[in-house]
Amino acid sequence: MSKCTGTRGRVWFKALTGQEKPMPGDPPSVLVADAAIGEENARFLCVVPDPDSRFPCARHGEVGLEQAYTLGARIREVVNDEPRRTSGSSSLPRPIIAIVDVKSQAYGRREEIGGIHLAAAAAADAYATARFSGHPVITLIVGQAISGGFLTHGYQANRLLAFADDNVLIHAMHKEPAARITRRTVAQLESLAKTVTPLSYDVRDYAKLGLLHKLLSISNPENPSADDVSLVHNAIAEAIADTRKGPTDLRNRFESDAAKTARKASRLIRARLEEEWNQ
Repeated sequence: MSKCTGTRGRVWFKALTGQEKPMPGDPPSVLVADAAIGEENARFLCVVPDPDSRFPCARHGEVGLEQAYTLGARIREVVNDEPRRTSGSSSLPRPIIAIVDVKSQAYGRREEIGGIHLAAAAAADAYATARFSGHPVITLIVGQAISGGFLTHGYQANRLLAFADDNVLIHAMHKEPAARITRRTVAQLESLAKTVTPLSYDVRDYAKLGLLHKLLSISNPENPSADDVSLVHNAIAEAIADTRKGPTDLRNRFESDAAKTARKASRLIRARLEEEWNQ
């Protein structure tokens, strides 16, 4: 099994948009482009490694200050432009597509002093604002989606798509720090994951929680064929259409068939909290 190095995001960004360079004024680590999905013009966003970044802790595909603020600004361009674009028109709000391969948020003194929490919140808020404004927000997870990096870039989507691949990881933290936090060895953690689904690092187990819209089987994620790209393109288009049939909140993650089976306790707690809130 090859090690995912953060390059998948760039590969799939180019495959789906035909572009591979940042927009003028943006850092090299954030790729943004407008490209067709079916008959619509969607905005694609991706965070990629930049070994020459002036922030050392954000050189390997992490989401740091520059990345988060750039994501937020480019998303709000679409949201703020919508009233003018649709004035007197029946056009639907443009889709926003997050391509995700991020190993975490950027940890470091510079980032903390600069307010990484504010930058991350700005990006997450931009995604959520777009979603609540009627823009279908679709996330395509092609590699890692870890910790605050995923919360900042992609988690606020209406629908989550992911590759059914051993190098796709969706989790709160990597195995080694998770083992230290829980005072276990990595081997013990892996053993627990066989019976405790949320501890598993297998994306197929993550799908059992009901959070994913669909798992996609791709023949070669590092070097996709024309058929692979077509499959993903169609899956994104289907997710956009499905999004437009439902509400703008994220209730689908708790109302899916898988969630009703695997997240009974979470659903019960939410129901009780909502009941008390509305008293």
